[in-house]
Formats: sequence, C-alpha cells, structure tokens
Amino acid sequence: MFNTAPTLRSAAPRALKSTGAVAAAGALLLAAACAQADDIATDRPDFVESSDVVGKGVFQIETSFAYESDRNDGVRTRVRSTPTLLRYGISDTVELRAETDGYLHERVRAGGVSDTESGAADASIGLKWHLQDGDAAGHRPALALLAHVDLESGSAAFRAPAEVPSLRVVAEWELPGDAAFGVMGGAAYDKDELRDDRYWSGILAATYSRPLIGALRGFVEVAGQALRGERRGGDVVTFDTGVTYALSSDTLVDLSVNLGLNEHTPDRAIGIGFSHRFR
Repeated sequence: MFNTAPTLRSAAPRALKSTGAVAAAGALLLAAACAQADDIATDRPDFVESSDVVGKGVFQIETSFAYESDRNDGVRTRVRSTPTLLRYGISDTVELRAETDGYLHERVRAGGVSDTESGAADASIGLKWHLQDGDAAGHRPALALLAHVDLESGSAAFRAPAEVPSLRVVAEWELPGDAAFGVMGGAAYDKDELRDDRYWSGILAATYSRPLIGALRGFVEVAGQALRGERRGGDVVTFDTGVTYALSSDTLVDLSVNLGLNEHTPDRAIGIGFSHRFR
C-alpha cells in the first residue's frame, strides 16, 4: 500500500506583484501536486494490498528474493523463493494480476538427515477493482476489491491439492504527515488434502506506514494471512516491518522482515524487493 516517492515541497514567494506571477505560481503548484499523486504505488512489501491500480495501459512488475526459516519439534526448514507480482491496467479502475512465489528451494533437516526440493511455485491470477478514492478531509477511505484464483500449476513438490479462489477488500486512510493506515479482510476457499474436503480460511491484516527520511518510508503490520481452526493447520499470523526507498517516481526498492507470532507460522523471513512501472 505504498506511495513512496519523496514528498514534494515548494516555498511560495513572499509577494506576487502581478496576475501573471500568480498564475505561474499556481501552475507550478498544480504540476507538483500531480507529480506527487502519480508516484508508483506497490502491493509489496507489506501483506496488505494497496487500494490503487496501475492505470490503463500501464504494466508494473514487483519482484523480490525471500528467505524463510522455521524450527519446530526438532525439524528445521529453510526456504528460498522469488515472489513476483505482475500488474496490467485494463482501465483506470481495473487491473489484471498474475502472482507467484517463483522459484522455490526448500531444505528440511531432522535428526541429522537433510532433504532438499526445488521447483516452481503455484501461480495465481486475478483482478483488482478500485472502488473509490479516499478523502482525508472527510475521513473516507480509498477502497479496492481483489478476486484471485490460485492455480495448480507448480512443481509436484509444491503444488496445492486444488485451485483456491479468494476475495479480499482493502480500505486505506490517508493520515496527517503523509502517513497511511490500511486494513484488508477477506476469505479463501481452501482444500484440506488429508481430509479431502474444502473449508473457508479467513484473512485479516492491518498496516501503518509513514515517511522516515527523504525518499525512505517505513511500515509496521500485523497480518492474519490464514485464519483457520487447529484441525486445518492453525492460524498463520505474522508481525511485519520494513522500509521502502523510491529511486524515482517509477522505481522502488524495499527491505522487509516477518516474524511468526505462533507455532503454526514460520519463525522468520526476510525479503529484498524491486518494483518498476512501465508506462
């Protein structure tokens, strides 16, 4: 949910001696406001999606390298992946999306014995619909609706037992000081491979972001990525934090850290990302 290019600032002249000077100053301020509003907005590195879409005819790539580690009951698991999201605007309010964890390399070690698997993760396709713009003065949030389907498309070692549709709603509020607060809720219709039945898994997360220094922006977040009963594998809940840095209005880099908040969630993960908008 990041719009992270540096805040534009301008100093108005002490006195304007003519109508032409007033018009020129107004034009400059309008141009600065438009430039700021058009900075790249990404759906990474936090879990909560942005309410923004990329815009008609615009293509955006958001990719990264991630490392995840977990230790539970004497079993140590290490996973390397390359999460990637592709976004293309089919109108000013709707975008097409394709997402995957990319290439996976997993190493599991237990009792002095290691096992390694490598291959492709499942892919997901979907749509994001920007429902309304926000209004900071009226405390009205920007809203977006996301519909995705996870496909059985990955390598055998990582392929899900069924296609998983999901629906999410995002609300994002602009706060003073160019800060932002976002909430995302939703549900996914998953499959339990052991019981061979389907079930609903909840999604609920909240994130807060704000500028730090110049083009550097930070965030903190609590993310219920999968809320489900113990017999379905338990809740997956993380505390996330990180920073983004805008290299330009179209390019962004980021660093994030995720900490598992219960025994059903991987202990920790770190991600380094890169996003670019083509228009």
